[in-house]
Amino acid sequence: MAANDYQSVMARKNEIMKKAVGIDYDRFAQGELGFDYEKMMSEVGYDLQEIIKIQKETAVGNTPFIELKNITKLARKFAPKGKGARIFLKDEAANPSGSFKARRASISVYHAEKEGYPGVVAATSGNYGAAVASQAVMKNLETIIVQEVFDSRGVGQPEILEKGRKCEAYGAEVLQLSVGPELFYTFLRVLEDTGYFNASLYTPYGIAGVETLGYEIDKELKERENKSPDAVIITHAGGGNLTGTARGLIKADAQQTEIIAASVDLSGLHMASDHDFNRKSFTTGHTGFGVPFATRPDRADVPRNAARALRYMDQYVTVKQGEVFYITEALAQIEGIERGPAGNTSLAAAFDLAQKMDQDQIIVVQETEYTGAGKHPMAQLNFAKENGIVVKNGDPDQEEAGKSVIIPEHPSQIKTRPIDLDKLKLSYLNKVIEETKVKEIKEIDLKFLADEINKSKQETEKILKEEFSLSVVGG
Repeated sequence: MAANDYQSVMARKNEIMKKAVGIDYDRFAQGELGFDYEKMMSEVGYDLQEIIKIQKETAVGNTPFIELKNITKLARKFAPKGKGARIFLKDEAANPSGSFKARRASISVYHAEKEGYPGVVAATSGNYGAAVASQAVMKNLETIIVQEVFDSRGVGQPEILEKGRKCEAYGAEVLQLSVGPELFYTFLRVLEDTGYFNASLYTPYGIAGVETLGYEIDKELKERENKSPDAVIITHAGGGNLTGTARGLIKADAQQTEIIAASVDLSGLHMASDHDFNRKSFTTGHTGFGVPFATRPDRADVPRNAARALRYMDQYVTVKQGEVFYITEALAQIEGIERGPAGNTSLAAAFDLAQKMDQDQIIVVQETEYTGAGKHPMAQLNFAKENGIVVKNGDPDQEEAGKSVIIPEHPSQIKTRPIDLDKLKLSYLNKVIEETKVKEIKEIDLKFLADEINKSKQETEKILKEEFSLSVVGG
């Protein structure tokens, strides 16, 4: 019988993953450090028309597409003359489990049933777990959700506790753990002990499931306005939301649509820190995941992450927690739509970005998520106060993550703050080079890296030479 201590289980992780996912990732390896991403997506995943059919069977997708006329009108009050793009919203809270993650879960669960797995396992803070459990119960599969919930005091965030409740409502078994390395260890143990399918967020199945979201946005806007979106703004955390949506837009031939990532600015907080764990208002949609997953995507629970956000990002902006709470209330009070708040991160950013765009342009906020109980702003703000965080009205520029949540006194105070994409891309390259210890770059590796940072081969070669003293060799 295999040893179950931490070191032994971690040593078997690749073997466990291969059996639980059913993908031989070695087949896609290329050169010294790359892999054939498009081959992996096309050979392992399902094509778009198949996915549309699969999702229709479980009521996933075809969610409402709403023009936010009142929020657009409000944004135009603060925009220069002729500015103020129309803001549209894709209401993903209408999916069976209340978020866009039903799209990711639908294909993973479908594949698990098709391949004869008796159940599915997912490691998640909750929204995805609820989506997996919702889809699995439709397929008569068992579900186990491994959820990071508590700090060392045994205190759990109200949002995470609410999402655990939702998973249990769909009949899932939920294993609630404290912050730290036990999450991945427990996840591996569960996969090995049960023989269930790893319904990871980061397989080709999960990412391909989100492609329908981008595809629907373009299709529906063309039907209504006879044009593709000028920009689509996407809440960015682990990268799957952005990657899948962008790929769907490309498949809809929305080649000129700008892809903008948005995260809540939690600079200075570490997501693996017991002290910092409960000092944030949102469990996802923030820089604590958005930046690490952009610069080191293969830190995921599969050998090769199918979410590669840097390949698709044209801009990356942040907003403050207080600004998201403000726009969440505005969405409810002037549009009659209560959602979020984490899912409203991109709406907060869109409110500012629309003011910089022309009035005949369209910016699409591509998702919402359900609210209620621990996911409601009041529960989150009360929890912040209990943890010694100052909650007040004022200038959101003065907000310090983990110390204060400053809600704007006026909508004109909502604004985006750009993240330097070139710095992120440099950080990505640095991590790849450090981990692989590569001494020279082959032509095939150069192509992979150029695709990864969304630059030409010539630009990438120049960066490698100037920043890392690495030359490109043939072969």
